[in-house]
Amino acid sequence: MRIRFSWIAAILTLVSLGLLMACSPKYSANYNGLVVVPTQGLAVMQSFSLDLGNGHIQTINNPNGPPTPGIPTSVILDPAGEFAYVIVYQNPALTGGSITGIAAFSIASDGKLSNVGTTPLPDPTAMAMDSAGKFLFVATSGGSVYVFSIGANASLTAVGSPTSLPAEPGGATPSASALAVTPTIYPAQFAYCSGVTPPTTENLYITDKVNYALLNYSISSAGDLTLVPYNTISPGIPTGTVPSGVAVDPCNRFVYVSNSAPNNSVSAYTICYAVSLATNCRVANFSLQEVTGSPYPALDDPGPLLVDPYGKFLYVVDTESNAISGYQISSVTGTLTAFTGAPTATNLEPTAIAIRSDDSWMFVSNLNSANISEYAISLSNGGLTPQPPISTFNYPSGVAVK
Repeated sequence: MRIRFSWIAAILTLVSLGLLMACSPKYSANYNGLVVVPTQGLAVMQSFSLDLGNGHIQTINNPNGPPTPGIPTSVILDPAGEFAYVIVYQNPALTGGSITGIAAFSIASDGKLSNVGTTPLPDPTAMAMDSAGKFLFVATSGGSVYVFSIGANASLTAVGSPTSLPAEPGGATPSASALAVTPTIYPAQFAYCSGVTPPTTENLYITDKVNYALLNYSISSAGDLTLVPYNTISPGIPTGTVPSGVAVDPCNRFVYVSNSAPNNSVSAYTICYAVSLATNCRVANFSLQEVTGSPYPALDDPGPLLVDPYGKFLYVVDTESNAISGYQISSVTGTLTAFTGAPTATNLEPTAIAIRSDDSWMFVSNLNSANISEYAISLSNGGLTPQPPISTFNYPSGVAVK
């Protein structure tokens, strides 16, 4: 999570707001994709219409931003693409007041956004939503995880009290950096698990960046969390140094964690969804076993990472190298093989990654370039073909796509 505060000067140049939003193309959810971007420069949300045939982008004229009730960082969409949720941080220079917490925006049929509510939270660092759009999970730097049930019009209701992450033996106070949820809905086609009945239960995986561990929680039907310890001594399975991102395979087979410097690597784990002697999975409880050959090398400070919607490829944002590392995933073992010709360049200070559900287009926000990198994805080998970057306001901090 990165925040830029030079946005204050940008407010004095609001003329750019009118210029960038001059376009107002027609948007239809039936024919177009939608790209949503929070920007810190003017503390607003932007939306763009995506031509699914050629990847061309046009700005949707969304009057007044709309503004975010705080400095925005990451953003996610609900499964239906009807609401956007954004982490925001309080800043006294914002007119009209601000909060630290989660802001929710409705997405209209024309692609325009409107703020529909805010939920205060202390120091949120990351969030994830289950594939049914039932729960929102929010991790905090203070080592807690909040669970919210999602109601009408994106309303959030806390499920019990926040869960405090357990300390590792001899370790320091935990601090959550990323989280990911196992799916209960599988891809309709082209994936290893298409046509297979998915599980009805869910698990939540959370990285502890202080103690270099990955924690596993089972999720009850009501949203309550129960720790699934790695063993009788350690609550979490070891990762590399400063784990900063986590991604779950869409077929419930593997979990991947990015490890920052000095390791600069990706750890791979098998999910014990079924009993298997080959993977030492003796209990089908979604516990984790490290994949043979893990960890795998990446470039400088790998951060956000994402498995493609069909579960064939893994993409890692190398934040200090301004690049994306790509890997092919073995459907049997979960081992990673780096793409030939990878990595692929981004612009300056990439911070977030999103892939459309049909596996066609990838987007990466570049905090220090005032743009979003766009790539066409090859379905055959996962290769990326760069497209013209998408101009945004200053300091785009996240990206989501439907």
